[in-house]
Amino acid sequence: MDQLAVAVVGYGLAGSVFHAPLVAAEPRMRVAAVVTSSEERAAQARAEHPGVRVWKSAQEMFVEDEDVDLAVIATPNRSHAPLALQALAAGLPVVVDKPFAVTVADAEEVVEAAMRADLPLSVFQNRRWDNDFLTVRALMEAGELGEVRRFESRFERWRPVPKGGWREVGEAEDGAGILFDLGSHLVDQALTLFGPVTEVYAELDRRRPEVAADDDAFIALTHADGTRSQLWMSAVAPQLGPRMRVLGATNGYTVSGLDPQEDALRAGRRPDDGKPWGTVTPEKWGTFGAGDDLRPIPTLPGDYPAFYAGMAAALLDGAPVPVDPRDAVETLRILEYARHVAEPADLTS
Repeated sequence: MDQLAVAVVGYGLAGSVFHAPLVAAEPRMRVAAVVTSSEERAAQARAEHPGVRVWKSAQEMFVEDEDVDLAVIATPNRSHAPLALQALAAGLPVVVDKPFAVTVADAEEVVEAAMRADLPLSVFQNRRWDNDFLTVRALMEAGELGEVRRFESRFERWRPVPKGGWREVGEAEDGAGILFDLGSHLVDQALTLFGPVTEVYAELDRRRPEVAADDDAFIALTHADGTRSQLWMSAVAPQLGPRMRVLGATNGYTVSGLDPQEDALRAGRRPDDGKPWGTVTPEKWGTFGAGDDLRPIPTLPGDYPAFYAGMAAALLDGAPVPVDPRDAVETLRILEYARHVAEPADLTS
């Protein structure tokens, strides 16, 4: 097998900007099929991936397209679990975009189906390969911070005027809202760095009257090792806090700004274009140290291509999948609990 034939189910933002370009940049994969009912997106897929087969429905593709080795589910959140189950029933390994599902029960059903079918299953938690996250993890592994006591992490935006998409006007049953959107990344990063959680505190608000879903949220986690994670996600922050602030027993680390990989992908770049990927210039490096002894330190390059390199290794070499789906179930368990304890009554009316 020269290359794995990948089907991207859904060709909106997630499918066309995040998944398909990263699949195409992986030497052992190719975008073989795309599922979209939009003629405009179908034309876009054909232009961006010459020779791609375009299907109007996932059901049709699962039944009729025999030249597929991996299905990538990049559709709206509510359809993640049902489509993943259909792909597994068709005998296909699966990658599911985050959030894995809209309920823990749905996510667990998908994991159990993959185990019964003995098929690889992973979840696209791509921000495990953000430049800031990789830098924090490297500092921790080198013992540079000492015992980490507090981890602050933010995805904040200033969008006083809503865009009106389903993430803003949908219901909880759709997996709408900023908690499931950005919280999926923030909670996954905290769990990956610091492990299991023993306590959860959450705040969930709808600040803009035009939206139906939460657009401002905060989660505080107490990890079993004693570390406290404080996670902010907001569409209504007129001033943005630092992206990460990590306070250890001996040193701290603070960094602002966002990993550049998303903007690069949105601009049409691919990681295999021969130019530096995921890097930032020195003025965007974070600050490391304690007290008055502070200095900038280089930010490690971000590496979104590592996800599909990991999937290729899982399918062709028998390596573990890049993200264990059971990790995504635990992330979803925290998000589900946070929504349950913090959601104002009017959000469900």
